[in-house]
Amino acid sequence: MPEPSTRECDLIRWIRGQARTDGLVLVGIGDDAALVRTRDASTLITTDLVIEGVHFDRAVATPADAGWKALARNISDIAAMGGESTAAVVAAALPRGFARSDAEALVQGLLECANAFGIRLVGGDLAATPGPLVLAVTLLGDLRGRAPILRSGARPGDAILVTGTLGGSRLGKHLRFTPRQAAGLILASSYRPHAMIDISDGLARDLHHLLDESGVGATLWADRIPVSQDALRLAALYGRSPLDHALGDGEDYELLFAADPGTAERLLADQPLGVPVTQIGVITEAGAVLALPDGTERPLEPTGWEHIT
Repeated sequence: MPEPSTRECDLIRWIRGQARTDGLVLVGIGDDAALVRTRDASTLITTDLVIEGVHFDRAVATPADAGWKALARNISDIAAMGGESTAAVVAAALPRGFARSDAEALVQGLLECANAFGIRLVGGDLAATPGPLVLAVTLLGDLRGRAPILRSGARPGDAILVTGTLGGSRLGKHLRFTPRQAAGLILASSYRPHAMIDISDGLARDLHHLLDESGVGATLWADRIPVSQDALRLAALYGRSPLDHALGDGEDYELLFAADPGTAERLLADQPLGVPVTQIGVITEAGAVLALPDGTERPLEPTGWEHIT
């Protein structure tokens, strides 16, 4: 017997029973809007869409994977500003006939991610659509009284650093990655990078975003870029170099940042983030080049993901 499709009121009632509430949530799911406490005079706000067929493939990704990714992408954005994520609202357009068990699995993926990072799900919206599954998450974050770390503060002479390894995310990392919230908080409290961004569109493209906002250039060292094992696997399968995968695959969700040389030296020696940190280049006055191991240079093109074409 086919499983019944999802009824909005029943699903909302079930979600309300699953979502965590505490002293931060003054009014949660069930009213026209949520009411949450803020610890700071200022609040970070970010939002992202996750669309079936664009950001995930339901033939490979489970509904829980889609839920995790939808929230985790936003946590990564808050982390890149040096903030701590606190409360989220989620809007979901579910394909007509979407099974109740799939809807519950999707919410469980969201809540699994929320609980892992201390986030409260406080509301949202549900709708049916003849099109693909679409999730939109809006996330709030606190700065713990500190100024945000922007993309616009990089200075000539700064070191360019990155967390983790890059490339090959399509082999699975793009669905179940760990946002670098803990690393971002340590950087914000103890090291204060001049500029920071998370790598969602690809190392080369996101570095260009940071350079454009800061009005500076960069030299990237090809042989220092930390290439992931998945990038090596994809290179063996499809013939593109591991470096190309690291520069342009995107959805690594690592932190890319610029810091003064003294701070960078201390950070590289301390390695305090719970994930490796590597210096991959330097900020220059203008231009963006990739320095190759043979001593030559070539322009660093902003390869990677383009959202609107």
